[in-house]
Amino acid sequence: MRKGADSQMLHRSFTDADALADAIVAEVGCDIVLGLPLGLGKANHIANALYARAATDPSIRLRIFTALTLEKPPYRSELERRFLEPIIERLFGGYPDLAYVRALRAGTLPKNIEVNEFFFLAGRWLGVRRAQQDYISANYAQAAQLLVERGVNVVAQLVAKRGEGRDAHYSLSCNTDITLDVLNARKRGETRFLLVGQVNSELPFMPGDGDLPAGTFDAMLDDPSVDFPLFAPPKEPISLPEYAAGIHIARLIRDGGTLQIGIGEEGDAAIHALVLRQKENAAFCEALGRLDPNAESSPLSHTAPFETGLYCATEMLVDGLLQLKEAGILKRQVDGALTHAAFFIGPRSFYRSLRDMPEEERAKFQMKAVSFTNQLYGNEETKRGARTKARFVNSGMLATILGEVVSDTLADGRVVSGVGGQHNFVTQAFALPDARSILTVKATRKARGKLTSNICQSYGHTTIPRHLRDIFVTEYGVADLRGKSDAECIAAMLAIADSRFQPELLREAKDSGKVPRSHQIEARYRGNTPERIAQALAPLRDRGLLPLFPLGTDLTEIEQRLVPALAILNEASQSWRDLLQLGLTGVTARYNPADAPALARLALDPPKSMTDRVYSLLMRAALSRAYR
Repeated sequence: MRKGADSQMLHRSFTDADALADAIVAEVGCDIVLGLPLGLGKANHIANALYARAATDPSIRLRIFTALTLEKPPYRSELERRFLEPIIERLFGGYPDLAYVRALRAGTLPKNIEVNEFFFLAGRWLGVRRAQQDYISANYAQAAQLLVERGVNVVAQLVAKRGEGRDAHYSLSCNTDITLDVLNARKRGETRFLLVGQVNSELPFMPGDGDLPAGTFDAMLDDPSVDFPLFAPPKEPISLPEYAAGIHIARLIRDGGTLQIGIGEEGDAAIHALVLRQKENAAFCEALGRLDPNAESSPLSHTAPFETGLYCATEMLVDGLLQLKEAGILKRQVDGALTHAAFFIGPRSFYRSLRDMPEEERAKFQMKAVSFTNQLYGNEETKRGARTKARFVNSGMLATILGEVVSDTLADGRVVSGVGGQHNFVTQAFALPDARSILTVKATRKARGKLTSNICQSYGHTTIPRHLRDIFVTEYGVADLRGKSDAECIAAMLAIADSRFQPELLREAKDSGKVPRSHQIEARYRGNTPERIAQALAPLRDRGLLPLFPLGTDLTEIEQRLVPALAILNEASQSWRDLLQLGLTGVTARYNPADAPALARLALDPPKSMTDRVYSLLMRAALSRAYR
């Protein structure tokens, strides 16, 4: 790669992505190793222009290294299409699809193009063999070094802009994570690459380490023709079992401590539960008591409102952290920051809040390198002093009764998502003297009409090994496994398993000789059923304390009404017996005028065909169940 007086692109500004791609090829040659940030920060137009060059010129070899490639949500049925199409158009209509995604899904990716990801959008690439074969398993904190070792020669990132010309500054904004680390490697002379940016007007300008002068970039794509709305996934609704897990998590967080929390429904539920603990403390304690009458007596429990408050050191700046700040929970500062984070993605309201926030307030949400957030190495003494009473909250797919966690891969090796930073945070919890790892797992899952326990005797893959077992949370309670014997761990995990699966799990443990033949599950844990959770928390939902979308939503009121009904219909569709029963409910259900706008939103009021009549019948039944 040439650099210096003969460079054709040094510090140039481009208005056309194709012209920039031509300049990149002229600069680095026909072997391009392209680094694209995880998630939101991809420079889509630049990536697509380079893809187009390689797709039409076999002499160019293009290797893309990235993670969390974002896609518009798919639909699996006609009703889902009717529901999602207007939402997709409203939220993602102007978002430019990545060309390599279409080719991977269609099986038409050219042989001279390779896409390596170290983290997938959960579950979206299970059936795509090329993606599965080219996946690279790595901790998030390893990714920068892997990129350097693979010979990266181009990094293309979406940026926010402030100022003009030579006085302009550009913010790495949503993705300081890996880019800062590879820039530091470039400063040390360990690698040489072109840093090219693409300006986006919707990205908030985040001050701090990611605020870079124009001269840092070798080229910049900046023109209204390549501006686009940021990818903004809508929030998922929070069910009562997810709220139950969130309430259990919230009582494990210590005042004056440090919080790391991941993305997902349990994380959102935990954030809302923390707000309840702070602002509606009596209601929070009531909910906890309904779920577990013995919870407040546990030495792990902390139920009082926050006085000193929390500091957050996390890889992902989740939108709920803004609510924790507003509630007076996130208020412990470290080096002038309430939060140190490495990347973000969220709903439109989140981006707007960051953009509109006064700069002195926005500066309290400092974006750092992932090596800073996910590791203690480097300025370790300072990090240890800051990360006191830390609680690292993450989720898994499955857990074994011995305390192993499955978070990324199925037993047959197919990758669902990735390790991300989970292993980093679990090991931090053991490296810090007063820290704990909290891993949450849904007690059950339903697939193809069959209910299965997510707590199992063993599994063919492990993300977190049993020697790192710590605190586990399901909707049924908390299991503290740290320092416990195998038999004690099994007893604790059985206590938070769904009672429909406890007898078989206990039998397997006895057959393997891991618990005494005389062991019995205590009576108070044998009622772990969804009905008990509903009975415990429905009164609080009826009082509006456990809303379906606690952190807000981009969905309309009618769409919000449809969400739980469509979930009921989707679950029933996995079994002909359940679907038939739902249909019979629709036949006998009384007409509810409140359902008319929801049915009209799906073009079912009035029905225009026999198929529409069947859909209308099923939706009326699902709405009846959701709101009876």
